[in-house]
Amino acid sequence: MIEVRVPDEQEGTKAVVRAWLKKVGEAVAVNDPLVELETDKVTQEVPAPAAGVLTEILLDTDAEAEPGALLGRIDSSSPAKAGVQETKPSPAAAEQAPIGATGPRPTPGSGEERLSPSVKRALLQHNIEASRIQGTGRDGRITREDVDRAVASATTVGTAVKHSEFAGGDIPHDRMRLKIADNMVRAVSNAPHVTALFEADFSAIAAHKAALAAKGVKLSYTAYLIKAAAEAMAVAPAINGRWEEDRIAIGPSINVGVGTALGEKGLVVPVVKDAGALSLEGIGRKLDDLTARARSGQLAAADVSGGTFTISNHGVSGSLLAAPIILHAGQAAILGVGKLEKRVVVREIDGQDAILVRPMAYVTLTIDHRVVDGHQTNAWLTTFVEILESWPPA
Repeated sequence: MIEVRVPDEQEGTKAVVRAWLKKVGEAVAVNDPLVELETDKVTQEVPAPAAGVLTEILLDTDAEAEPGALLGRIDSSSPAKAGVQETKPSPAAAEQAPIGATGPRPTPGSGEERLSPSVKRALLQHNIEASRIQGTGRDGRITREDVDRAVASATTVGTAVKHSEFAGGDIPHDRMRLKIADNMVRAVSNAPHVTALFEADFSAIAAHKAALAAKGVKLSYTAYLIKAAAEAMAVAPAINGRWEEDRIAIGPSINVGVGTALGEKGLVVPVVKDAGALSLEGIGRKLDDLTARARSGQLAAADVSGGTFTISNHGVSGSLLAAPIILHAGQAAILGVGKLEKRVVVREIDGQDAILVRPMAYVTLTIDHRVVDGHQTNAWLTTFVEILESWPPA
């Protein structure tokens, strides 16, 4: 028997079993999507670790799933393990087999026959056509999270949402929204949030970025932010730490999570691991890879876990200032970067005050005041801004 377990690395505070994609007695192939787990951050598919027959489900729908918990078992000795293939109904059978008692029938070849039970129920509940939703699961399959986002935004093109469900502008809570709300309340309740505000001149970075671009090296401002944040940890290591009951635990490496918008699909936070050991160009390459895989729905659980510090570049959507930005669970600080815009500033040149126009942005550091005090916060921000304004760093 092969055990199927909850991955040790997961993004979010806790996971629950959202839906099993295979039934007991059903044949599975290696890496077939087997079960969906949901946290307050992401929905994750657990693939089959071996070919065979699913013989036992130990954690069913809505059960809490701790890291390492036993989900089920696969009998790898079954003859079915040799050459397991997904069984699909014939076109005639597909036309006759309804998704639900009153729901639409799957279009032959459309992939709707691969929908999990929870996805089918959600589509029926909200009267949404599967063909109108772009799936982010394995091989483009629609996950329950995709349906939840479509319902929450009510902006999916061609999606028919019952007006009665949103009468008066109300939007009913879904399970994902409730989990996010619970996590936000817990984060604010557990960690005293304090925010410090500085202003940064991006002139030096803009010039360096343009010089590299002329040589064919294209970098985003985010790469510079990550590099500067990693360098600033030297003056206040606790910024890269977390609160424990008996100590302040300092992360052995600087793993920077970066909020990445996916349009109507929401937001993910891929993590640049060991950013302190990477060059600026190395950070840029890692960011490009993570961003591309995030937007194509190819991120693995390890790509969004293990962060020790987070950057929220909320300025890309036009925000000048956001405070406080809610801390990520298990982290002591989060950097917020506002909209980069030209502003009038006063600078001293040859002993005289001069009025200049510079690309400026507000930067904030929201901290867990149990871990970090005001002196450390301001020291970190001072160093961070100095690095940005004197790029390249010494």
